[in-house]
Amino acid sequence: MNILLVDDHAVVRQGYASLLRALLPAIEVREAASGEEALSRVQEALPHLVIMDFGLPGISGLETTRRLRQRLPQLRVLFFSMHDELPLVRQALEAGASGYLTKSSAPEVLIEAVRRVLDGHAYIEQSLATQLAYTPSDQRLQGMTPRELEIFLMLARGTPTRVIADQLNISSKTVSNHLTLLKSKLQVSSHAELVHLGIDLGVVRVAG
Repeated sequence: MNILLVDDHAVVRQGYASLLRALLPAIEVREAASGEEALSRVQEALPHLVIMDFGLPGISGLETTRRLRQRLPQLRVLFFSMHDELPLVRQALEAGASGYLTKSSAPEVLIEAVRRVLDGHAYIEQSLATQLAYTPSDQRLQGMTPRELEIFLMLARGTPTRVIADQLNISSKTVSNHLTLLKSKLQVSSHAELVHLGIDLGVVRVAG
């Protein structure tokens, strides 16, 4: 069996790849630094499992997952992300992922998740699974594209437009255009209202 690990941070990616190779010596681990590279490599590697980061530059982890699953419906995807917001978890599962866990998880949890997903089971980090079971989905986020959802969450957290553009490898003008569309879709008139909506939806945490 082989795994394709997709993460744009080289140190993080290589660290987790080394961990997987050490704890799962029978499994070959390959790497990709972007969604575009993952889409290219999957044809040659034909992995049994893709471990996918959420916030990739260029094509998002969500969109990459959708495209991979369209090409290879049997392919299993496990999201491994720093994000623990429920809207993102739901979007990942709707995109066709078989599991979701955060990078705060212990190494043994990652290994358990990999084994279970490879065995054909779903795996969602326990705390996230509990929240999903008791927290209804919000209709205001329905109909958003993966990129719109990513930008909404970043804007709602107060991330500057320039930083969003750099992280997603798009122009500041494109971010501004998304902001205009988001205001219309979410029926808010200002950036401040967008932040308040993020708080209401539980994707922005208020300190204190």
